[in-house]
Amino acid sequence: MLDPELLERITARRGELDELEVQLDKQPAEVRAERDELAVAERVLERVSEQLADERARAAPMPGQVGGRARKPIQHREQARTKACSRRTTNASSPPCGKPSDRS
Repeated sequence: MLDPELLERITARRGELDELEVQLDKQPAEVRAERDELAVAERVLERVSEQLADERARAAPMPGQVGGRARKPIQHREQARTKACSRRTTNASSPPCGKPSDRS
């Protein structure tokens, strides 16, 4: 006669192995799905990086040529004055940038 305790242990172990088999069957599919997602993310990142590089290249000032040599374009006067004003400090004796002095 068979020992009921041993039969129960065998049945329990068979159930554990069945669950493990199901989990292991699912894992390759999950790994493939995640790899596919990563490939899509990589393509999107490459495309966005290329677009940003193109936009930056178009936005960069193009050097002009003077006498056959490349030169940077001259800043507009208003831009140059704004930059100079931001660097200069004012005191009581000097008026703010862009404003004439009140001296008569």
